[in-house]
Amino acid sequence: MATVVMKFGGTSVANIERIQNVARHVKREVDAGNKVAVVVSAMSGVTNQLVAWVKEVSPLYDAREYDSVVATGEQVTAGLLALALQAMGLKARSWTGWQVPIKTDTAHGAARIIDIPGADLKRQIDGGEVAVITGFQGIEEISNRVATLGRGGSDTSAVAIAVALEADVCDIYTDVDGVYTTDPRIVPKARRLAKVSYEEMLEMASLGSKVLQTRSVELAMVYKVKTRVLSSFVAPDAMQPYRPDNVENIGTIVCDEDEIVEQQVVSGIAYAKDEAKVTLLKVDDKPGVAARIFGPLSDASINVDMIVQNVTPDGKHTDMTFTVQASELPRTLDVLKKAKADIGHFDVKSSADVVKISVIGVGMRSHAGVAAQMFKTLAEKGINIHAISTSEIKISVLIDAVYAELAVRTLHTVYGLDSD
Repeated sequence: MATVVMKFGGTSVANIERIQNVARHVKREVDAGNKVAVVVSAMSGVTNQLVAWVKEVSPLYDAREYDSVVATGEQVTAGLLALALQAMGLKARSWTGWQVPIKTDTAHGAARIIDIPGADLKRQIDGGEVAVITGFQGIEEISNRVATLGRGGSDTSAVAIAVALEADVCDIYTDVDGVYTTDPRIVPKARRLAKVSYEEMLEMASLGSKVLQTRSVELAMVYKVKTRVLSSFVAPDAMQPYRPDNVENIGTIVCDEDEIVEQQVVSGIAYAKDEAKVTLLKVDDKPGVAARIFGPLSDASINVDMIVQNVTPDGKHTDMTFTVQASELPRTLDVLKKAKADIGHFDVKSSADVVKISVIGVGMRSHAGVAAQMFKTLAEKGINIHAISTSEIKISVLIDAVYAELAVRTLHTVYGLDSD
């Protein structure tokens, strides 16, 4: 008898019909003899509505009350799914984050999980009950308040529950049937990956792929949680229940690099449209200037990604280009304006009409020429590169947004990722 954690996102539980479909997926696992815990998101669109109401009542809201409001979306879903399972004759009950309990730190709106004492939950599941757990939330014990984990937090909740229960697998059900080499909407020849390493998935998640939330992949990698990405829109009776010998038959498995026998040099192409470029011109080229630029941004909790510095021909000035989230661009410009007296003279240019394209693959560690091929390919298409950043297993470039789809399609073909 295996322990299976199943997570269903907002589109999978968007209405009563889909919730009943989810219940059939759960019943398939129970009927096969598996012990099941289910983690659910709010119904599609509900969280956005709750957030909008909070901001309408109080633009400068108390983060603790914000959490109290937005956490209710998952509670509705959990209760409805428990009722649907009971209607099918299954023993089931809903659990909120504080009932489990999922203990978090005090960072309301973006809390991190500290601990999940899973004894009570495990006892109920071992007794044959399906636990339907609210994702995205926990309990902050210092003030005994509900705390939410940030957007996409239900993925993190599911992996954390899998760790607490020592589950055999954590199945993340989405609206796609696995992790693809790139977005199939842009590249129809994109292929579903049977397996992807934790590190590759982490890069994909952080570089624009919306399949899994970054923190959930980090958690899965640390605790070696075998994680599958599956589609909830496949008919429940068309999928086999989990067994150790059929885990690779469907979806995509996120696992250790050592478990992947044939590893391609490049596994996928990711893109992120929510980037903005900021360029400071004619900054004095002297020690400490970078600290005076990026220090205030750090203090304002603005995350800076790519950084390019060029010394001007006179040798006295430098031009500094960096990227931030597009949503943070107005705040970034405001912080720089306020810090101008400390930084010194500079002119500033900014643009949100850019996109970050990334080539990802653990095989890049042992193969030279991947970056050169990327740069040559983009040059042949007349695509100018504004900034570059690299790691052991990825290369990212910043280009004009108008060339995004052309770049993704071309690189996908060049690196041999197109399906036959």
